[in-house]
Order: sequence, then structure tokens, then C-alpha cells
Amino acid sequence: MHVIESGNVAAATGVKLARVQVIAAYPITPQTPLTEKLSEFVEGGELPAEYIPVESEHSAMAVCIAASTAGARAFTATSANGLLYMNEQLHWAAGSRLPLVMCVANRGVGAPWTVWNDHQDTISQRDLGWIQLYCADHQQIHDTVLKAFKLAETVSIPVMVCYDGYLLSHTYMPFELPEQEEVDAFLPPFAPTHFLNPEAPRNFNSVTLPDVRPDLHGNTAPGYMEIRKTLQGDLRRSLTEIEAIDEAFGEIFGRSGTPFLEPYCCDDADYVVLCMGSLSYQLHDVIDTLRDEGVKIGVMGLKVYRPFPDAAIREALCGRKRVIVFEKALSYGNQGALYADVKSALYSAETRPAVNNYILGLGGREIKTQHLYDALTESINNEAAIGDEPQWIGLKL
Repeated sequence: MHVIESGNVAAATGVKLARVQVIAAYPITPQTPLTEKLSEFVEGGELPAEYIPVESEHSAMAVCIAASTAGARAFTATSANGLLYMNEQLHWAAGSRLPLVMCVANRGVGAPWTVWNDHQDTISQRDLGWIQLYCADHQQIHDTVLKAFKLAETVSIPVMVCYDGYLLSHTYMPFELPEQEEVDAFLPPFAPTHFLNPEAPRNFNSVTLPDVRPDLHGNTAPGYMEIRKTLQGDLRRSLTEIEAIDEAFGEIFGRSGTPFLEPYCCDDADYVVLCMGSLSYQLHDVIDTLRDEGVKIGVMGLKVYRPFPDAAIREALCGRKRVIVFEKALSYGNQGALYADVKSALYSAETRPAVNNYILGLGGREIKTQHLYDALTESINNEAAIGDEPQWIGLKL
């Protein structure tokens, strides 16, 4: 069934079809309509779940941690400063290896205060130990929510589903809704291995000593450092699971094949633009114009940011003349975070392309098609003049 709805509703319907059991919610623009829609589903009897309104985002994540530890499939959503307010609990969720899913309607971070879109909120949280997935349209939002639950419960690592505030959260687009039976075949009920159970009492996340020590059975138990190494290794191995889940999703729903990067006009491209979110689709028109002018250029939308798919990046970009990274966030005091990651991934490539960095759209600054065209033309024709410093698009002073 095809519907025309907002990106927030696309996410909410995905959560409903996933048969979530606990939802903890605190409103923050532009996420609020997502959790409001879920409350309607619960109140109307369409979703048999516990909907728990809380007094803060910190509490919302605490409720999800408790629910997941008790064996329930749990969900929340947030944006911007709300995500930052969760920070302590986000670390706790990842360290506890809880398969939570959280949607983030990306928004700029204060101060100064803004309610408009960029990616600084989730980029600033990239080192939490959470998996981060980015969406470019409403169909991807809906599908990625379903994949996120499957992934989180397969690797026991929490997942953020990130999509652009307003540009996707509040706009209306058509997307396909699957049948509940299809979703059930793809995503069976949550069956945790370790959870709070009065019949089998145990401790969770007690104080861990710096070194290894014997457990109550006399077996050597990991210390803090070993636990961190295990999380890192499982995050890296989750790239394989992302591919497998994408393939399984395609077999049921017919949409798959680009688990890490979504290319457009890239088969013969000498120049490739790399970005995340809805910007990759906006760039299609610019790519078409430059193609008409004889420039071999394409764009790739990055769908998985953490764990960073470095092997896929190398395979896709090795041998190109130049890669132009557009991003709506900044690693302050350094460069664009995505730009730095791309350069790191390409470091071991035999034929490394030149890489340029452009910062744009911060705090919702309008991204004009002409500005994108001018930046790409500049990068292609004046690489030496650009160098390694981030270039800013749309500045007015």
C-alpha cells in the first residue's frame, strides 16, 4: 500500500509495524510529531505498547534502558539538545549492549539557539558506540527503522536512525507500507538472551575492575578494557550484518542493494560528491547539469556512518580523480568529520583521489542549487587553490 505522509509518520509506522512494546517520549522540535503519532497508535489500540511520557530526554533513555534490560523491544526519539541531554545514558545503553532503536530528526545545536536542520547533533555523538544510519527520503526512513530493530537485536548494539529535520520530518512524500505479515517474517519477536528475570536473578553492570578477575563460577571474566575491545570488534563486524540484513530485506520487500552508499551517475565518474541525508537527492539536478556540460561526475549518499564503512568507501572511490565531501556539521578545531573519515579510509588506497571539503547548511542556512553548482565547478577547476581547508558555502558576511 502506498501512502503520502510526513517523514515523522513514516518513522512512526515503521515503529508500529516492528511491534514495539515500550515507547518513552519527551517532545522536542522537530521530532515531536513522531512520538505524538505513536501515542495515537497506542491510544487507538493499533499498537499494544506501553507509552511512557517522561519529564526529560535523559529520563526517556533511562526508561528505554530499563525496558530493554527487562526484555522488551523499546524505542524513543529526539533531536538536537535533547540528544545531548541523553549523553550519559547513551553511553550506558551502548556499554550495556542493549538493542535499542532511536530516531533522531537532525537539528542544529544551541547556543545560539536554532530549531533548523543540520547534522551537528548526531555527528557530535558519533563516538558513543551506537550504530548511526542516515536516510535520504521517506521510504528510507520507514525501511531503515525496520532494519534498525533487526540489526540492533542481531548484534546487541543500539541504533540511531537519523533524518533531516523539516526537510524530511515535516515534508510529505509517497512511500510504500508493507503488510504486517511481511514485517513479522523479517523481524520476529524480540528474544533476548540476557534479561532481568525473577526466576534467574543476576546482576547487570556492576562495578568493573581495571583487570580481569574470576566470576562466581571461577571462570576468568573480562575487565573494563576487554569489554571495550569487544564492543569495538562487534561494531566493526556489524558491517557484515548490515549487508546481510539489507539482502534479507530485499528478498521480502524488493528494496535492497545499497547498504552503505547510494550512488547516482557514478559508474564512469571521475569526480564523486559524498554527503549524507537529503542533500544527496538535491544534488541530482546539479549532477545532471554538469553531465550535460560534459563533466563525468556523480554523487553518493552515505547511509551508514558508524561503524564507518571504510572498505566500501575505498572500493567506491579508489581511482577517481577527486572526491568532494559536502557536510552539514563540523569537527570544531579540525575539519568536517565526514571529510576526515573519508581521508582516513582512503589513506591505504593504491590510487588515492584528491579530496576537498565543503561545509554548508549549518543552522538551516538555505542550500541553493546554484551554490552547489559553483562549489563543484570550483573544486573541479581549482583544486590547488582549495587545499585541505574546509570551504564554506552560503556565507553572507
